[in-house]
Amino acid sequence: MTDTPLRSRLVPTARAAALVVLAAPIALLIAALAPEAWVVAPIIGAAIVALILIDAALAGRIAELHVTAPHDAEVGGSEQALVEAVFAGGQRGGVECAVGGDPRVLTGGRAEQALQQLDGQHWEAAISFTPSRRGPGSIDRVWLRWAGPMGLGARQAERALELPVRVSPNLSLTRSPTLQAFLKDAQFGVIARRIRGEGTMFEALAEYQPGMDRRRIDWKASARHSHLYAKEMEAERNNQIVFAFDCGQAMCEPVAGMARIDRAVSAALATAYVALKGGDRVALFGFAARPEVFSPFVADARDFHRLQGAAAGLDYHAQEPNFTLALATLAGRLKRRSLIVVFSDFTDPTSAELMIESIGRLTSRHLVLFVTMTDAELDEMATAAPGDMQDLAMAATSDALLRQRALVLSRLRQLGVDVIEAPFDRIGMRLIDAYLAIKRKGAIG
Repeated sequence: MTDTPLRSRLVPTARAAALVVLAAPIALLIAALAPEAWVVAPIIGAAIVALILIDAALAGRIAELHVTAPHDAEVGGSEQALVEAVFAGGQRGGVECAVGGDPRVLTGGRAEQALQQLDGQHWEAAISFTPSRRGPGSIDRVWLRWAGPMGLGARQAERALELPVRVSPNLSLTRSPTLQAFLKDAQFGVIARRIRGEGTMFEALAEYQPGMDRRRIDWKASARHSHLYAKEMEAERNNQIVFAFDCGQAMCEPVAGMARIDRAVSAALATAYVALKGGDRVALFGFAARPEVFSPFVADARDFHRLQGAAAGLDYHAQEPNFTLALATLAGRLKRRSLIVVFSDFTDPTSAELMIESIGRLTSRHLVLFVTMTDAELDEMATAAPGDMQDLAMAATSDALLRQRALVLSRLRQLGVDVIEAPFDRIGMRLIDAYLAIKRKGAIG
């Protein structure tokens, strides 16, 4: 809502323009057939102008205009701005509005919607918008146009707004019923009992049962009690997990209307939430040409908002990432073995070679998990039936790029790096599954 004054002016409508276009041939026909009646043409024009002015006057004036928008929104989420208009008298054939603001909040910096009449003078519209990038944004202007009963003349009002909208990372996966049900089971012991027995920390002795792994038998305890006993192990806690984000050009490219980096952030935050519930410590690291963000480790799920704030600070960079500098800086700051989850993408063999070399240095001390999203566009072009030579060339090029991509991922696996390649809408659950599998094996500590 705002109290800045409204500026209103009269404007013709598209119907008025069509009427002028139709009247022009009539005026030419009169001038050609009866030149002495030329005065009819300006009379027709004056009559049209008079109709436009009368119609705009009948539309009435606006008394109140209110605009409300959410102060916080999530990137890729569906939000609404509510526009309410109250008129003082008159009759209207229709009311339209548009709002303008930051392109990261409104696609193209503008959104439009027709208002619906609630009663005689009260009109309302809910303008839907989908924020496309994280960061501070705003809705800073509203336009309102209402036509008279004949639809020839209209009035247009404009008002400046000050409606800040802070766009945060998308946490829809964290709130999903599936994940909440999983965490509930973990809280009451279903998952905890599954993890116990597959970890590396000694928990208790239990009577050996057929089907247990024989390597878990405690021979000394069994000899003392003259009965077979097996060790029950528990998955380690207090592991360090670092989510490292490539904020370079390739990760800023959109996939299904949302930047890759934003989809990576959503998957990482969901996994971080699970890790905090499991007793591990989580930090975020972002880099492009140089390291940008390195948050302190968070050890309590109640401090999850700190990770959200750090993720909101990951910026978009139209430049190639410097893996050598970034990962060397990260390795120098980690004092103990950690699980490092690297979110990245690559477009050419040269950048991929530097990435492989830098990640390879981490594997000597840390456990590395590399996460990338399937390039659906390349897959579609490579498998599409060619209709001409250009399509054939595009298919061959796409297939070559996919082969290079597969080769890079294969080399990472040979270095001992776990690799996740999945569609953007499955990357979150795949990452959570991979984290739980690593935790059960006790491979971090």
